[in-house]
Amino acid sequence: MSVEEALRTRHAVRAFLPAPVAREEVERLLALASRSASNSNTQPWRVHVLMGAAKHRLTSALLEAFDSGRRIPEAELEYPYQPAPDAWPEPFGARRRRFGEWLYGDVLGIDRGDAVLRAAYHARNYTFFGAPAGLVVTVSRHLLSGALVDAGLFLQALMLAARAAGLDTCPQASLIHFHPVLRDQLGIPDDQIIVCGLALGYADPDHVLCAHRTGREPVESFTVFHDDVPTD
Repeated sequence: MSVEEALRTRHAVRAFLPAPVAREEVERLLALASRSASNSNTQPWRVHVLMGAAKHRLTSALLEAFDSGRRIPEAELEYPYQPAPDAWPEPFGARRRRFGEWLYGDVLGIDRGDAVLRAAYHARNYTFFGAPAGLVVTVSRHLLSGALVDAGLFLQALMLAARAAGLDTCPQASLIHFHPVLRDQLGIPDDQIIVCGLALGYADPDHVLCAHRTGREPVESFTVFHDDVPTD
């Protein structure tokens, strides 16, 4: 698969088949992703890979924390990294609302006021959407926000490498709202910032969630060319 095809076909998959992914394949993808650029080649990322019983233990602990209302609000996260603002400014708020209306309304058919069904769907985040492998990515706290840029480059490379191998992914910032559970279950030290989770596996082609794609803004909406071409 070309890089262009991997980019065009990558999307956040929220329904996976139970088919396992071999550990050797995960190691190969991580080795490819490690070729990503990083500031002065510092390579600040660390990855926890969960499969089998280990994944079940983590997801059980996350679901218990979710069901008991132990979600930590954005403003109370422990990091210099807050993945979402307390209030979304425009045009980002409108894009986020469109995504929510598309996902819950158009795709899942869940009414806006149905808090029970919405919570039940959201809980699937904490099972890695049924993927056979769940990853948790962290970076060194000592390298400040530059390490988060490096983590983004690493994650994108990992997702594209997975797509090129016929696999699918879903990056999940929602996991860090239960960072005490992740730290306890995975032994993540305080000098590591938890960036996000990542579901990895084979998309379920028959699931309604895999039949839809989100749109993208046109290039001219986010690009300014400075080409200094003389005009008449």
